[in-house]
Amino acid sequence: MPFFFNRPPTPAAQQTPTTALDRIYGIMRLTLCLSLIMLAVWLMGEVLAVLFAAVLMAIVLHGLARILRRRLPFIPYTIAISIVAFSIIGLFAALIWSSGPSMGEQFISLKNALVIQSSDLRSHLSQTTFGQMVLNHLPTSLGGNDKTASLSSLGFGIAGSVTGLLGSAVGLIGTIFVVLIAAFYFAVSPSLYINGFLRLIPPYQREATRTLLYSAGNTLWAWTAGQALDMLAVGLFSGIGLYLIGMPLALALGVVAGLCNFIPYIGAILGAVPALLISLSLGTHEVLFVAILYSVIQFCEGNILAPLIQRRAVHMPPALAILSQSVFGSILGVPGLVLASPITAALLAVFDKAMPPLEDATKTRLETNELTPKEVAQNAQEKAAASKQETKQKEKDKTTPPPST
Repeated sequence: MPFFFNRPPTPAAQQTPTTALDRIYGIMRLTLCLSLIMLAVWLMGEVLAVLFAAVLMAIVLHGLARILRRRLPFIPYTIAISIVAFSIIGLFAALIWSSGPSMGEQFISLKNALVIQSSDLRSHLSQTTFGQMVLNHLPTSLGGNDKTASLSSLGFGIAGSVTGLLGSAVGLIGTIFVVLIAAFYFAVSPSLYINGFLRLIPPYQREATRTLLYSAGNTLWAWTAGQALDMLAVGLFSGIGLYLIGMPLALALGVVAGLCNFIPYIGAILGAVPALLISLSLGTHEVLFVAILYSVIQFCEGNILAPLIQRRAVHMPPALAILSQSVFGSILGVPGLVLASPITAALLAVFDKAMPPLEDATKTRLETNELTPKEVAQNAQEKAAASKQETKQKEKDKTTPPPST
């Protein structure tokens, strides 16, 4: 891949003044690009969050349209995108029509119950020394006493600041509308926007950049599909489990648990908090049952469901996922926390494609005691046996005559 930071260094004996100047120019260009990117994120972070959300939604529409065209290849691409978009709108409309009133009542009841339980919890905490210390370090928006740490600047009221037409009260609705409309137009003609972006790249870098864009898009599609299955399973099992326990508002709490699971690791805690707060009003046994239920669900999700999904989706190191949520959350607020994982997945795909593979990865695992010499030898034998079996299968396929028609 012809990226300048991917080229091997020229030996000192072969370096010429022109080569040295080229390398200095490459370093300066890389530094300038990184500086401009950091400045853009700092100045327009919220707008970039909306842009990324629209791109992510467009990738979902594009992936569903590809699946539809694979089944019905005679349908034009634009018609396929329209069918997918109107099917999603129709599905949500049918869901709201059939279950909207009951879900709305449950969410209103959930909100009122959470307000009451939060007030009771705050009053109990204020009666102890440890509780007062906790309240003094919590922001006022979360019921604490710290007025310096406010979450009022966080949120998704971005469309109001972008268009200047929407007030803060309808900023969230305006943002969702902007994201959906932009995503639809991105998905209708992705080549138009990809080619427009490639025109900003030097000609000798365009093919490599195109490859990186496709790699990031495929990774985001795989991550979103896997995360959607994960959210559906967690929400379904949470709702059913809470209903069997006898918890009120089980449907709303299950929906909250599924939606919060869009944020890996941290979302599991956020989804369990409302159910635990509601269970406080029922008794100690209910709190214990809810805690056990969510622990079992998250254990099964992390050790059974997630590995199965990651085989076909994308693997993200847990430490990197949590750190990315902290970094993007501090920069972009709530939108950064929500979008941290897909952004990190796309960046990992780009870097993995742009950087050369590490040839001595096994040596590092051996030196850090992750593997013993015996395990290294065993893994090498298994790889050799698998490679040999694959070679035999290919030779067998070549020698096997095709079936007669």
